[in-house]
Amino acid sequence: MQPEMTQAGLSVAKSVLGVDETGATREIQLVGERAMTIYVDKQEIVTLMTIGSHPELLTLGYLKNQGFFEKIKEIKVVQVDWETESVAVVTAGEESDFSQQMQQRTVTTGCGQGTVYGRLMDKLQEIRVPENRVRQSTLYALLDSVRAHNEVYKKAGAVHGCALYTGDQLEIFVEDVGRHNAVDAIAGYMWLNDISGDNKIFYTTGRLTSEMVIKVSQMGIPVLLSRSGATQMGLEMAQLSGVTLISRSRGKHFMVLNGAQNIEFDSLGLEATGLKTPS
Repeated sequence: MQPEMTQAGLSVAKSVLGVDETGATREIQLVGERAMTIYVDKQEIVTLMTIGSHPELLTLGYLKNQGFFEKIKEIKVVQVDWETESVAVVTAGEESDFSQQMQQRTVTTGCGQGTVYGRLMDKLQEIRVPENRVRQSTLYALLDSVRAHNEVYKKAGAVHGCALYTGDQLEIFVEDVGRHNAVDAIAGYMWLNDISGDNKIFYTTGRLTSEMVIKVSQMGIPVLLSRSGATQMGLEMAQLSGVTLISRSRGKHFMVLNGAQNIEFDSLGLEATGLKTPS
């Protein structure tokens, strides 16, 4: 059974006037940014800064990825109220107490979030994602298609985008001020709709940090792809969980940092494109 939820997504860009380098006044778009405090059974959990396009999914994904809940049936209501900049989550059972869990936290490099609760890195040692072979041509098709969906970035910039793919077919694309908000919203979408990550590819515009790899591993997704670079701990987490980690993915170029054996190089002109894989 799915929880009762509001549909309180916001319009994400606003028009303002600015003066360009020639002294001319021009209208441009700025991304809206709102604080959103999550309460579970009246207990304050966290305040996130978000553009507010998918607040209910963001709430669900955040709580799932941070290990507060395992099953969607544990949540009865998700109610967003922008007047109070809050989300009220009501559980299906007795009121929960997360005070002990919230005492264990790690400050991360994540923009727009920056904290993980509990011992998620310890839990990662128990996670092994399924192997999933991916064609080089599929990656090229994915990278070509994702450019058409960066709507907020094209209008106003200042956001990160994340996408869930089955092969080169887009399932959902989310933009937010922080890449971790975007990945959590997709996690919420998967959790709400009981979608397995086994055959999925996750794309992000953001850095491949340890927290990003941990979250994708928790979602059971075997392939993580970014147009940006990776951190050393991000690579270590991918090696630990078995995630195929691909960085610097633009046009016909990418760098496989982990799981190169899962890539089928089926496109011609490989050397001419400058494509590289680690030796």
